[in-house]
Amino acid sequence: MALLLLLSAPLAAQENLRIIYLGMAGDPYYEPQPGYTGLSLRDRHRPLEGVRLGLRDTRIMGRALGLSFELEEVMTEPAGLAGSFDAIKSSGPLAILLDLPPELMVEVAQLSGPNALLLNIRDASDRWRGEDCAPNLLHTMPSEAMLSDALAQYLRALNWRDVLLLRGSSDADAERTKAVRRSAAKFGLRIVDERMFELTNDPRRRDHNNIALLTGGARYDVVWLVDDVGDFGRFVPYATQAPRPVVGSEGLVAHAWHWTFERYGAPQLNQRFDRLAGRQMSSADWAGWAAVKALAEASIQAGSAEPARIREALVSPELSVDLYKGVRGNFRSWSGQLRQPIVLATSDAVLAVAPITGFEHQTETLDTLGQDGMTSDCRR
Repeated sequence: MALLLLLSAPLAAQENLRIIYLGMAGDPYYEPQPGYTGLSLRDRHRPLEGVRLGLRDTRIMGRALGLSFELEEVMTEPAGLAGSFDAIKSSGPLAILLDLPPELMVEVAQLSGPNALLLNIRDASDRWRGEDCAPNLLHTMPSEAMLSDALAQYLRALNWRDVLLLRGSSDADAERTKAVRRSAAKFGLRIVDERMFELTNDPRRRDHNNIALLTGGARYDVVWLVDDVGDFGRFVPYATQAPRPVVGSEGLVAHAWHWTFERYGAPQLNQRFDRLAGRQMSSADWAGWAAVKALAEASIQAGSAEPARIREALVSPELSVDLYKGVRGNFRSWSGQLRQPIVLATSDAVLAVAPITGFEHQTETLDTLGQDGMTSDCRR
């Protein structure tokens, strides 16, 4: 009823609300990353098409409310970030969507000030929801803790409790491995051994690059693989010494979104994205779309074009955003993380959506994924 009242009483004049997308020019994160044979295994697309789709999806609602959401795309050079960000702040946008590497995220957090609303649509690192969180920083991309918790719930539900952990040697692998360890302990899994693989032709290092050797000499139910680069992990499924399933970076993978999701209106969202972008919707695209969707829902709840009132509604526990994943979400007060289900999928099929049935929380089932208010290191 409240929504109908708002739609029947649009603002007297059209109000324009500006959203800034802030990315880094020449960002190596989006450059092709070929391996030694020339294969590029982790090609990524900027989530701009997801943001643009979110804007398209707000048009009808915006006209009814007398609101118009406009997007400005800003690509900054690392050396010029301070100047770019000062110009952005002085223009008074409703929100700034961050698609930046970690070092620039740190700089933005220092430059932002209390009145700049920042939405992280890229970085899953737990640090931004923990020790490096900020009062004005929200996240639509799920955290590493949420992704690993979703897989851990699934393994526990199947009673696959004994885990062999294989991991790479990169910094990203090290951080994700920490999340896996925490999730295993949280949901009663046992890591029977942890082994590091290396890409090397050195015969003295065969125990670090031979899959049969890496997966032998232990009893386990499942292999949990951590391989950010992807040049080794793709060879693990169907090559383990014992016939065991693989999860993590290959096999069954946790995502914010997957292009094969077939429930809760997801096919329609995927089709709209494909018509716009000419490719499949990724988790990053979904995070960009969800950021705009959350801002639009907050404007409905606020019933106002005043940025301060919209921001207040955005972080309110009463916010309710349709995520096309079966439940509606809002932002956690302690970390700024968007509550959301996690999709568990193979390369071409969604097998489950976490939280898995049977896992409960004292206040909010979605808070079984990631750090809740009692365990979070964030002090906003």
